Amino acid sequence: MNKVLKEKIMEAFSSVLPITIIVLIVSVILPNSMASGTILMFLAGSVMLVVGMGFFTMGADMAMMPMGEGMGIQLTKSSKLALIILGCFVMGAIITVAEPDLQVLALQVPSIPNDKLVFTVAGGVGLFLVIAILRPLIKIRLSTLLIFFYLITFGLVCFAPNTFIPVAFDSGGVTTGPITVPFILAMGSGVASIRSDKDSLDDSFGLVALCSVGPILAVLLLGIFYGPQSAEVKPHIVLEAPTSQAVVKHFTDKLPEFFVDVSKALGSIVFFFIVLQLVSRRYKRHQLGRIAIGFLYTMFGLVLFLTGVNVGFIPVGHLLGLQLAASEFKWALVPLGALVGYFIVAAEPAVHVLNKQVEEISSGAITAKMMNRGLAIGMAAALTITMIRILLSIPIMWILIPGYIFAIALTFFVPRIFTGIAFDSGGVCSGPMSTTFLLPLAMGTSEGAGRHMMIDAFGIVAMVAMTPLIVIQMMGLIYQFRTKEAAALTQAQTAAISAVSTGEIIDWGEITVFEGGGNG
Repeated sequence: MNKVLKEKIMEAFSSVLPITIIVLIVSVILPNSMASGTILMFLAGSVMLVVGMGFFTMGADMAMMPMGEGMGIQLTKSSKLALIILGCFVMGAIITVAEPDLQVLALQVPSIPNDKLVFTVAGGVGLFLVIAILRPLIKIRLSTLLIFFYLITFGLVCFAPNTFIPVAFDSGGVTTGPITVPFILAMGSGVASIRSDKDSLDDSFGLVALCSVGPILAVLLLGIFYGPQSAEVKPHIVLEAPTSQAVVKHFTDKLPEFFVDVSKALGSIVFFFIVLQLVSRRYKRHQLGRIAIGFLYTMFGLVLFLTGVNVGFIPVGHLLGLQLAASEFKWALVPLGALVGYFIVAAEPAVHVLNKQVEEISSGAITAKMMNRGLAIGMAAALTITMIRILLSIPIMWILIPGYIFAIALTFFVPRIFTGIAFDSGGVCSGPMSTTFLLPLAMGTSEGAGRHMMIDAFGIVAMVAMTPLIVIQMMGLIYQFRTKEAAALTQAQTAAISAVSTGEIIDWGEITVFEGGGNG
């Protein structure tokens, strides 16, 4: 086996192992233990998830990142504004239509036709990808745009049906899935690389953040103008597997479906890449060969990953929430949510892509370990709040409005690069693990506690997308404080050295700008 691929798979194994152990322990001690077939599907799904994540992260390094960066550079080099706008809009819309996470969400809202919801969200992503690409070129601060669009968003909330508010905010998270995130992150890096001013590093991030706002606005507008009479959720059907043959059949039935979904999504990216190559001749033959191999790795990895989490994790998530919420131990869901949230973020494939890019662009000043710890804390907070919200039936806007106000207020005090990273992290964390494990967990909890599914269960993806905005920016404040402390100490030491002439002993002190540590 390729040495690098083996390292990627072992890294995925260490990321997935904690959440697998937690789920197995809880499933054993549940009042009504799960069927052995369900547990077997979960274990098989975990294995597919590990192997798939290993291939995906390697493929993203080899293909998705170079492709996205090249497209970002070539698009922004064009002197024709109309071409940039049209290219970005079409690219964003097509990639979103094929995003598997969005299809999962659309199936949960039968009161609106799937195609109407999908194309509405795709239009929102396409429009905001245009805005995101143009922002660094016209040098508008990310925080300015975020304040403007979130004010519009919360204004529209006042007119949208209550049942569509959680779905709207969830759509902002699911559209930035494992296919779109590496590509959009790389585009941001490419756009920033053609500038040489001091703010170009800060503008490397923020594309995912803005692309997450578009779907929220689009779905809110759809809820206002489409005006469905009701918004109900399809009854959740838990796959049964009485025999090992049934387990194999569930996986083999779903594997071709996800192969088609992934092929559509990646095919749209490849189409734009071929057009770019024919026009610009940017890549040499050996580069194209490496990208082609990386593309195959990405496709194989994503098909395995999505099949594993959809078949193996959805039933377990739903049953965990349902049985615990219906039992006398329902408040155990709060600490369980915190524990699951802390470890599950490492199983999101796009998180590894973001963390690596942050470490590279910041030249190691912001390490992958720091990002992992910050995102894990944010996810734990999101799941804790969500479980409390469902059990007490707290309206989601009571949490989202203060949360976003605080997150946006922090943008005025933290280094600009942390603002972009934080708001990108919100979209990255709300990936396939959120839609295929956390959302079923919330739906099962809501059903077991007798809550309204649309109002209480939906919104968990929105919570997962919001908490990193606060945690990563708080990390930025600490980083800024310690950097200033270090600079002050260095200045004091320099002054002392120049003043010392008698040889007295000087205590220089000790300071650390930022420790590593965390969940590797």
